[in-house]
Amino acid sequence: MSTVGFIGLGIMGRPVALNLLSAGHALRVYARRPESASPLVGAGAALEPDCATLAGACEVIFTLVSDTADVEAVLTGPRGVIEGVRPGSLLIDMSTISPQATRTMAAAFRERGVDMLDAPVSGGERGARDASLSIMVGGERRAFERALPLLQCLGKNIVHIGHSGAGQTAKACNQLLVAQTIAAVAEALVFAQASGVDPARVREALLGGFAFSRILELHGERMLNGDYLPGFKARLHQKDLRIVMDSAREMGLSLPGSAQAAQHLNRLAGRGEGELDSAAIARIIESANGLDLDQNRR
Repeated sequence: MSTVGFIGLGIMGRPVALNLLSAGHALRVYARRPESASPLVGAGAALEPDCATLAGACEVIFTLVSDTADVEAVLTGPRGVIEGVRPGSLLIDMSTISPQATRTMAAAFRERGVDMLDAPVSGGERGARDASLSIMVGGERRAFERALPLLQCLGKNIVHIGHSGAGQTAKACNQLLVAQTIAAVAEALVFAQASGVDPARVREALLGGFAFSRILELHGERMLNGDYLPGFKARLHQKDLRIVMDSAREMGLSLPGSAQAAQHLNRLAGRGEGELDSAAIARIIESANGLDLDQNRR
């Protein structure tokens, strides 16, 4: 068993860290808000005062925080991981951030004799709790093989994508697909309702055909019930689509579907609904058409 450090104990990080602890690993944690660490400390983890101290005490360090700037702060900022990490340690960043920033940080750690993997995840809070996440990994193959026993405590579908930053690229692909599919499901249900046809029955029929998707199954039900309690917050999905569009601009790519989905998420955030689940994209499509899919309000 390894001595593992974990930085970032939010809606996803807390259950992921608990799964590592449950697997028998000695765990040291750091959180900007110490109260976030209470469930971990209560289960046997040690709370460290800063990221550098944590890194110096651990063989493997995980990070799972919100955005590129947050990862840069905990890894390379004052009292960050880079100030305390020992040569030969392994760093695994499970955040969703810029592929280019990932490559830059990985190079900085390589100079310290530390391998860094980018290992963003998909599966939401439920996948984090159930240790059923999909994990997309970029970095050196030898580092991936070293990390694999730990990652298997956290997920079911674990794929080494390629070089540093490749995991983040795969996650960007995931996020643009999810956002566009949410919008497509909402459009289909709005189209059904505007046509005088029960959208719930349409969804039921589509679930048995080629249009089936987990988003139609799970988020389609959310739309019909008006249930947007977050599994994955719209403001975080907005951030992920910003990464997609920034990367597309750098490469000179035209991604009109992603651009439209990004605008839906921008509109949600602008209405003060960024804390809702990103399935609330449906609300933007509903309001544009003067309709309401929520069966409880119809």
